[in-house]
Amino acid sequence: MVKSITRSFVVAAVCCGVSAAHGEEWGSIKGRFVFGGDAPAASELKADKDVEVCGKHKLLAEELVVGADKGIANVVVYVRDKGVKVNPELAAAAASQKPELDNKDCRFEPHVQFVQTGQEFVIKNSDSVGHNSNVATVKNPPSNNLIPAGGQSMVKFTSDEAIPAQVTCNIHPWMKAWLVVRPNPYAAVSKADGSFEIKGVPAGEVELQFWHEKAGYIGEMTMGGKAEKAPKGRKKVAVAAAGTDLGEIVLAPGVFQK
Repeated sequence: MVKSITRSFVVAAVCCGVSAAHGEEWGSIKGRFVFGGDAPAASELKADKDVEVCGKHKLLAEELVVGADKGIANVVVYVRDKGVKVNPELAAAAASQKPELDNKDCRFEPHVQFVQTGQEFVIKNSDSVGHNSNVATVKNPPSNNLIPAGGQSMVKFTSDEAIPAQVTCNIHPWMKAWLVVRPNPYAAVSKADGSFEIKGVPAGEVELQFWHEKAGYIGEMTMGGKAEKAPKGRKKVAVAAAGTDLGEIVLAPGVFQK
């Protein structure tokens, strides 16, 4: 009887050990960027090329987009840690995804885009005039493809980029976008209401990188009502398996006056 109980205990212990060894805890990081002042009005851009097509659209500067609810769009957040463990489900999903950047209404859509290394990145042209998409990468060979009306091209990046790469159209100089190239799926771009979420992050402490087109690396913010410093735009946060909500992250107007 004793031997039977002992054997059962050992089997249970081994099973538990295997489960603990292979079990992983993953959490999400979310929050919302808020402008700490009166929302600035976006200035209008002048289309001086292909006016018969581009002149039909109301083109606005997108360097700083703040909604009526003061949410800040296009803030980049990503996990900076090298060698961070990647959720296998996210890795499998990313392998089949093909992020797209469209030349539409004589602007880039979206204005800030995230793509993972190894993915097929599709650049489309939904307009009735030709565009070129000049992607100014540093670690990857620069790409500058002429895309006819209704056409598309494909780019694949093999290395991550330390900072977002600028995308321009040499034909229509007011067109500008940014491309965030990372080696894993742990990146997000804030939506029109300022919200963002990074899913499937390993539980524990990670270092986040904050960046915005007009602000550069964001070194100052108010998080949870408390002023926080983020040297070089970097800040460590604890990721809980149940998820971590950073709440409202308020950025003062001065952050964007660089």
